[in-house]
Amino acid sequence: MDYLENIPFDELQEGQTAEFVKTVSEDDIKLFAIISGDTNPLHLDPEYAKTTRFGRCVAHGSICGIVVSAAVATKLPGPGSIYAGQEMKFKKPVFAGDTLTVTLTLQEKKRKGNIVLIDCLIKNQHGETVFTGVATAIAPSEKVRVKAVALPRFELLPA
Repeated sequence: MDYLENIPFDELQEGQTAEFVKTVSEDDIKLFAIISGDTNPLHLDPEYAKTTRFGRCVAHGSICGIVVSAAVATKLPGPGSIYAGQEMKFKKPVFAGDTLTVTLTLQEKKRKGNIVLIDCLIKNQHGETVFTGVATAIAPSEKVRVKAVALPRFELLPA
């Protein structure tokens, strides 16, 4: 059984790092479109996307923000943290099949409110930077170790 363990505010150290890896699938892109309502053909229509400067469908930029949120929630500071904000800069497009590696680096701790600022860097499988930013989180005060929740299986049916 997999477990998730947090790092309480008092144990966090500036410069501390953590990594999170996620491969973006076509279904991830479609599911994001369903959840967000963003049906821009650049993300969903291969024929339209061929006519753009990218030449193929591109993942929604906010998928990078979601992957950062997952990294903060599961790695640094981890379970019990609250993802409170995100500055985002999109550097390169993300495509279906790309494997994203999120590197979080604790930049600053603010005792009042257990606020932490976390530098965020996402690189693809080619080592190219696709995203940078700074996340703001509220770190938990207490140590927590919990069983990882198994995600439900789903299947997207053709429209």
